[in-house]
Formats: sequence, C-alpha cells, structure tokens
Amino acid sequence: MALTEKQEVLVKESWEILKQNIPEYSIRLFLRIMEVAPQAKNMFSFLRDSDEIPQNNPKLQAHAVKVFKLTCESVIQLRECGAVAIAGSTMKHLGSVHLKIGVTDRQFDVVRDALLRTIEEAVGEKWSEEMEGAWGAGYDQLAAAILAEMKDDAVPTAN
Repeated sequence: MALTEKQEVLVKESWEILKQNIPEYSIRLFLRIMEVAPQAKNMFSFLRDSDEIPQNNPKLQAHAVKVFKLTCESVIQLRECGAVAIAGSTMKHLGSVHLKIGVTDRQFDVVRDALLRTIEEAVGEKWSEEMEGAWGAGYDQLAAAILAEMKDDAVPTAN
C-alpha cells in the first residue's frame, strides 16, 4: 500500500530535517533501541564483546547510518513505487541476516517505536499524529517485507 499524497508530503518534509544530521539521528535511533532492549547489543558482533560506549563505536556509527538511511529512504519511495523498493538481493540479504541473528516480530516493534521517537525529536513542533501515522505505515511495510524474506529463508528448499 502506497502512502497518500499528504503522508508523502509529511514524510518528505521531515526527511529534509533528518538529512541535516543523519549521523546524530542514526546513533540516537540505536541508543533508543538499546535502552528499551539492552539485549539487542548482543545481536551486533561489533558490540557484543566491546566495553566501549556504543555511540563511540565507529562500526556502530557506520551501521546505524546505513540502517537509518535505508529505512527512511524506503519510506520516502513508497508513494512513488507503491511498495517497498529495495533491490531483491538487498532485501534477501536483510531477511537472511535478520533471521540468522534471531530478530523477532517484537524487536521490529521496538525499532518502530525508536524510529518514531527519533523522528519526533528531530522535527520538534512539526510532529503530528498524521506524521507519526505516515512514518509508522511506511516502517510497517518495510518490516513486513523483511519479515517475509525471513520466513522465505526459514523454509527449507526441496532438492
């Protein structure tokens, strides 16, 4: 399901604000995730055995930016494409990686909430229920696509 025209405007308007400081907002997203679900740290090989403060970890910083941009850009493209527009090989990789590290439906909910709170903080007074609904709907579609790939990867193929 594509975003409505109004939802697209709200998402694009907020994305312009987010793009001004992607490194900061992407780290905030991951710190929120780890605050709500501290066990998430163990899902990242570069954090698992590290005593370093997560926001100072250069591998987390790079990963966070990549995830944040991919998530936001996939939501931005929903209206234009009518669906999550991530290359098949990338989507397959996302499904495989998330399955391998044991990501659950509940963990997608934690990320959703962290993403919405991060965007709310970034846009300040521009935040509204409509904006939250637009970003939430977009994220839900991305999460559903990744979960579908995870389920596909979990099904053994017949030889």
